Amino acid sequence: MKYYIIAGEASGDLHGANLIKALKREDVFAHFRCWGGALMEVEGGVLVKDYRNLDFMGFWEVLKCLPKILRNIRFCKGDIRAYRPDVVILIDYPGFNLRVANFVNKLSIKVFYYISPKVWAWKRSRVYRIEKTVDKMFVILPFEKDFYKRYGVDVEFVGHPILDAIHTKVTMSQEDFIRKHRLDERPIIALLPGSRRAEISYMFPLMWSMRKVFPAYQFVVAGVSSQPRAYYEALVGEEVCWVEAQTYDLLACSKAALVTSGTATLETALFGVPQVVCYKGGRISYEIARYLVRHIRFISLVNLIMDRDVVEELIQKSFTSKKLERALSRILDPEHRALLFSDYRGLSERLGGPGASQRIAQRMVTVLKSS
Repeated sequence: MKYYIIAGEASGDLHGANLIKALKREDVFAHFRCWGGALMEVEGGVLVKDYRNLDFMGFWEVLKCLPKILRNIRFCKGDIRAYRPDVVILIDYPGFNLRVANFVNKLSIKVFYYISPKVWAWKRSRVYRIEKTVDKMFVILPFEKDFYKRYGVDVEFVGHPILDAIHTKVTMSQEDFIRKHRLDERPIIALLPGSRRAEISYMFPLMWSMRKVFPAYQFVVAGVSSQPRAYYEALVGEEVCWVEAQTYDLLACSKAALVTSGTATLETALFGVPQVVCYKGGRISYEIARYLVRHIRFISLVNLIMDRDVVEELIQKSFTSKKLERALSRILDPEHRALLFSDYRGLSERLGGPGASQRIAQRMVTVLKSS
């Protein structure tokens, strides 16, 4: 069968790659065409567009790039029409993917949505668009099944694929990691300032400033391949301790972490690393988002899944030097860390166990063969 997969950011590329790997086990004649990145390409997907040319953050930023986004949508529609896949698999990225879903639905091509848009947080009206244009919805967060049920949308909870990824992407021992990156013997505090330029510019300088407050620790930046090291150094005007595309190896060696809100908060928790969750964006974009997000109490996946305060969140005006210093001190305290470790174990249990990618591949192939 022919599969067309669309992901618009780094995490989507990772999950898309694992899905391709699993689908090849279920369908030996599978062919893949995709919007994603190097990970999907390595697994055999023909890469149509790289996610680094698709990733726009914030309302104002999206508005400025709207002509480019619309051109990409038109191109995508034409490419799907020419390829005529058996199914189009959408991975998150709702502003783009829901437009594509509406088009594909009219072509009588199956539409699967894997990794739900955060409609439970904002733009709940998208639920009705999903109900009309998506043939099958697969969700990875336990509370999403109940959310969709309230709107009469039948979905399957398949577990979170990150449980598989975290065990396969650690490539070296702590000793080898320290030696490779010429680190010293001080405990490591990982900095995960995000993957987009806009969020890095807001998050990284304040995160990096903590190294002067906590000289007994070495601060190491989890860099992404889409942003050069020089960009981080230009933001702070000095050399930074930086590792590229080795976030899991870094977390496996870290004592604590400062993490930009997103999937990274969940990854950090599953590695058992105490964290402070941070978020700051452009003022206009943030005010619009705050107005729209009136239904949820938290921004981190850890707290959302556990439905209570597990990790501290510093959002927008709360993301200050004093508050960050206080929060970091707290997660370095042995008594507080013991409580966090207990909560982290409960989090892992709620995520459905390992094997999500293979489970979803089996279900997708079963549905396609029965239609």
